[in-house]
Amino acid sequence: MSRKISVILPFYNAEKTISRAIKSIAEQGYTNFECVLIDNNSTDKSPLIARKWREKDNRFVVISEKEQGVVFASNTGFNFSKSKYVARMDADDFAYPTRLQEQVEFLDNNTEYGAVSGLVEYIPHSEFTAGFKRYVNWSNSIITYNEIIKKQFVEMPIVNPTVMWRRDVANKIGMYSAGDFPEDYEMWLRWLSSGIKIAKIPSVVLKWYDSDERLTRTNPIYSDESFFKIKTKYLAEWLRKKNPFYPNVVVWGASKNSRKRAKHLFDYGVEIKYYIDIKPRTNLDREVINYKNIQSANEIFILVYMKQEDARKEIQDFLKDRNFIEGVNYLLVS
Repeated sequence: MSRKISVILPFYNAEKTISRAIKSIAEQGYTNFECVLIDNNSTDKSPLIARKWREKDNRFVVISEKEQGVVFASNTGFNFSKSKYVARMDADDFAYPTRLQEQVEFLDNNTEYGAVSGLVEYIPHSEFTAGFKRYVNWSNSIITYNEIIKKQFVEMPIVNPTVMWRRDVANKIGMYSAGDFPEDYEMWLRWLSSGIKIAKIPSVVLKWYDSDERLTRTNPIYSDESFFKIKTKYLAEWLRKKNPFYPNVVVWGASKNSRKRAKHLFDYGVEIKYYIDIKPRTNLDREVINYKNIQSANEIFILVYMKQEDARKEIQDFLKDRNFIEGVNYLLVS
């Protein structure tokens, strides 16, 4: 029987959570799927758990990938799978029963879109998770393609294990790449840069469980520095296409961190004309001018390197009053 959806679920030493993840896929309201479970050198009981699921449900298949890493396991699962649509799932999460149904209906009914994501319910593992909660709340507020395009350089607006995409798009643009960068963010930036439209269904599709062992907490390729390096590569491409004053930009934010992150632009031939901040300064590599004295929207393009959401909102309100349009005259990039 030909399956319409392939669910790709890589795992490594996930004996505590994998049964919950697999069960949530097995109990989907939409049943025309295969689920490819990829063992990535596990040394615990998770391969045994996966094989037991395969024995009682022929929609599940277990394969292995010897090269260590979620990039290699995920790509192996994709190459093994056969369906028109491909969905990602992690071994420590829980898919809502309507997830596959809602996402396949979206792709069936919106042929111009290459992928669809969804909202997440964040399940913290401790009380010290304010930063991750903030990220989830922000990500859940970014739903439409236009919103994703405008906010793609702030943080990753797409939660990887919530996504379903078309096989032919992945064949054309490519899957995950291995490197010193977060593989999921790089792939989504690459797809968006290639013109692939991505949106979200406006409902929760996944319980996203946090843990001390989550790769985003332990692996240096998910550090802030790695995020800024890879986002700058695709930001520079965006600027070449969209910035009428290329290669010149103006950077809003003259703090040490803002300047450190903005300097990655130099590696791609982008020039910083000056910095914007509250207090003017002349002792830096570029002049710093007071925000009230910036040029008009038809003279500059601004990149806002401001981490704090409240500050970003105030800056956006100020720029709107000055006739700056997000995605036309400025972008948020931090």
